[in-house]
Amino acid sequence: MQTQAVPAQLLRLPAVIQRTGLSRSSIYRHEAEGTFPRRVKIGASASAWLASDIDRWITGRVIASRGQQ
Repeated sequence: MQTQAVPAQLLRLPAVIQRTGLSRSSIYRHEAEGTFPRRVKIGASASAWLASDIDRWITGRVIASRGQQ
């Protein structure tokens, strides 16, 4: 039985900003600090984030803010 891989959804910066509520500079700062998912290079001058990485990051923030670690 073969299973089909679900294609990864890529989010560009405006979608990440909308989804997380963070500013552009906060996203890049957290990424540099290693506390935010890393970008994926999708072109010569374009990058995006995996939606699944962003969703996990959001879930982690919710859990941490509610003291459920």
